[in-house]
Amino acid sequence: MEKLTSLFLYSLAGTAAFVSLSSFQDIKDEKKGEGKKSFNVVYIMCDDHSYQTISTYDQRYMQTPNIDRIANEGVRFTNSFVANSLSGPSRACMLTGKHSHANGFTDNSTTFDGSQQTFPKLLRNAGYQTAMIGKWHLVSEPTGFDYWDILVGQGNYYNPDFINNGKKVQREGYATNIITDLAIDWLDEKRDKEKPFCLFIHHKAPHRTWMPDLCDLDLYEDVVYPLPENFYDKYEGRVAASLQEMSIIKDMDLVYDLKMADKENEIHTQTGLEQAGRSMYSRLSPEQKLLWDKHYDPIIRKFKEVRLTGKALAEWKYQQYMHDYMRVIHSVDRNVGRVLDYLEKNGLLENTMIVYTSDQGFYMGEHGWFDKRFMYEESFRTPLLVRLPGGKKGDIDKMVQNIDYGPTILDLAGVPTPADMHGVSFLPLLRGEKASRWRKSLYYHFYEYPAEHAVRRHYGVRTERYKLMHFYNDIDCWELYDLKQDPSEMNNLYGKPGTEKITKELRLELLKLQLQYDDPIRKLN
Repeated sequence: MEKLTSLFLYSLAGTAAFVSLSSFQDIKDEKKGEGKKSFNVVYIMCDDHSYQTISTYDQRYMQTPNIDRIANEGVRFTNSFVANSLSGPSRACMLTGKHSHANGFTDNSTTFDGSQQTFPKLLRNAGYQTAMIGKWHLVSEPTGFDYWDILVGQGNYYNPDFINNGKKVQREGYATNIITDLAIDWLDEKRDKEKPFCLFIHHKAPHRTWMPDLCDLDLYEDVVYPLPENFYDKYEGRVAASLQEMSIIKDMDLVYDLKMADKENEIHTQTGLEQAGRSMYSRLSPEQKLLWDKHYDPIIRKFKEVRLTGKALAEWKYQQYMHDYMRVIHSVDRNVGRVLDYLEKNGLLENTMIVYTSDQGFYMGEHGWFDKRFMYEESFRTPLLVRLPGGKKGDIDKMVQNIDYGPTILDLAGVPTPADMHGVSFLPLLRGEKASRWRKSLYYHFYEYPAEHAVRRHYGVRTERYKLMHFYNDIDCWELYDLKQDPSEMNNLYGKPGTEKITKELRLELLKLQLQYDDPIRKLN
């Protein structure tokens, strides 16, 4: 333990030195550029947007030219991760710069304590205007914002309900378009143009149930998406993976997820979600239903005629899921383009940092799954693209986490990062500066069980090459992966001969991180 404590203190000292040097450089830059306007921030975050479906990361599925533009004019993070792969907790980590146990929002059954410190509050205190538009999903009302206009709860894709600075209002149309309209309107009409701003644009899309915009319903209809190699994963050696309930084959609902709400009421499901699926359809206006029915009615008729079973049914479900998901992303990309075009037209690109990310990753059929939650790469890893005027262009391979977003934006604004934030500013990386003492490992902790999808509680550590996870609570299982040799995480090496040394090293690193972040779970080990 003495050796571990020494390592821990060294890690903290290194981090402190790095932050201190960064802050000193910012002071020098400020003195050089007296009278220069502060940077604005436009932070665009989608819900459940997989990195696999952004063409700057992966070319297999679709093209996203507007999202890619941010990467092409800025940087692409190739090792970007979250601290807790679940929407509400991930958002709380982002806002506070702290892991879930420290900000109190460990799972979606809790309520975010809006009285606590967040980086938007610190920005606001420093003279920034702050606005939150779109999906909030933290139960309590937003605090620390001059303006907020948020979806109620998860939000609906069509004709969604919003709460505008405390007043509930329903807006007709498609959520992604509406959120973009509201964001541009705030930029154009509602903000104080004498002040720097930080605008959060949070889309519901592409969250389940992946309802496309009416103009995109027929997109990609002739595309056949490649089936992941591990789509029929049998989960050997991975107990927690075998117990999940997020299988496309078993758990994806025909009516709720795949829009098979037939008017004859002949299609029924056993997941408990059928009625919710039919209710979504009833939310559409008569005019919207006409276009919706034109697309889905023939699919429903054919589905009932063919009567698919077994692998044929499983792969049909996969294709339907992928088609709708890609259509929803197409709308997101189009609306990102609208925001970029507005910023360019109004001379804001030259002084605005633009961030594009998701609240976590998502499964596109890998392991046979949809959803997220696990520490496996597809849900743990998240897209992160940043355009900083005058900054670096290209890839950044350093490991960053969503707890770093707040410190980075504060650093850009010249606001000191509070000592109790767990994250570290990656602004020096954006400026192309060397970071010799950057972190070598990441910590993760997922809490929501028992709950939807039945993913067991677990925590873990990831280094550049290895990942160690511990599933706990109702089960007690460890998993170890060599990400270089087994990037799909199919072969659990824990306990196998020859892994004793790396296992010991990773368990020490895990404990070091739990001590560093003061996670009480360490006391239960």
